[in-house]
Amino acid sequence: MNGKLVAAVLALFLTYAAVSEGMSLERMGNELKCQCIDLHSKFIPPRSIQDMKLTPSGPHCQNTEIIATLKDGREVCLDPTAQWVKIIMKAILDKAQDNAEAKR
Repeated sequence: MNGKLVAAVLALFLTYAAVSEGMSLERMGNELKCQCIDLHSKFIPPRSIQDMKLTPSGPHCQNTEIIATLKDGREVCLDPTAQWVKIIMKAILDKAQDNAEAKR
């Protein structure tokens, strides 16, 4: 009798885990695909950029995506192969590395 109770509790737990995992994947459905359709390659002055988000390639998208939020609120997908984008990203990464080293 004790074995049946353990089996029932285990089955209930596994069912709950499967359902809750399925719901979390369902909620993430919009994030499991590429965000950038069109890429912007023309130069944007850095002073016009408020924030940049880098999303490396992965199972959600085979492309590396760089999304810039401009000061006017627009979001623009930048071409990661554009030379000016590479320069800005390198400057941001260098600054982040310098800040991390300064905190040590």
